[in-house]
Amino acid sequence: MKLLLLAMVGAGALFAGPARLTFTKDFPGSTPAFTYVSIDRTGAVEYKESLTDNQALKAHLSESETAPLFSMAEQLGYFKSPLESGLKVANTGKKTFRYEPDNGPPTQTTFNYSVNLTAQQLLERFEQIAATERAYLELDSTMRYDKLGVNDALAEIESLWLRKQLADPEQFLPLFTRISTHESYMHLVRDRAARLKDEFQASASPASTDSKQK
Repeated sequence: MKLLLLAMVGAGALFAGPARLTFTKDFPGSTPAFTYVSIDRTGAVEYKESLTDNQALKAHLSESETAPLFSMAEQLGYFKSPLESGLKVANTGKKTFRYEPDNGPPTQTTFNYSVNLTAQQLLERFEQIAATERAYLELDSTMRYDKLGVNDALAEIESLWLRKQLADPEQFLPLFTRISTHESYMHLVRDRAARLKDEFQASASPASTDSKQK
């Protein structure tokens, strides 16, 4: 894993394109053991649970969701200074914030726990994005292999939604449509998917063009 992270650092020196923020969490023994979330200034998101995964899950955040992330990164000096508190606290995983400008070398910092409030807020938001994409993967997986688990997967998505922790809700609409219109699912499950689809569409921006692809 260390070699892979070093390779990512080296690759960043050649990065070209919109400025990008990356969050990684390396926590062996947890589920997942590794988390990778990146977002560029256009709102394009990539999520994967292994650096060797060449088919990252993709989503897209609105400007109102993207701008605060870059604002927090700016407040943190684009991670040029340490964020680790140094306090004796439980290990919650090795977390890395990384910034890749549209030109120039990348900067990053790694920590277990930070007392910096802005860092805590940025970490919370990245964790919410990761939780959203894991919920997407779980729903997609249960639809394919475990139809009895679809209702539980929908419940997790609805829970994130009600807590206002769901990133890019529109990405779920195609899945909700498939569930709500397919008679192989229980009536209760179809109704739940249809209701969530209506709620997510009602909250979406008319100009939204968000899409999901794997």
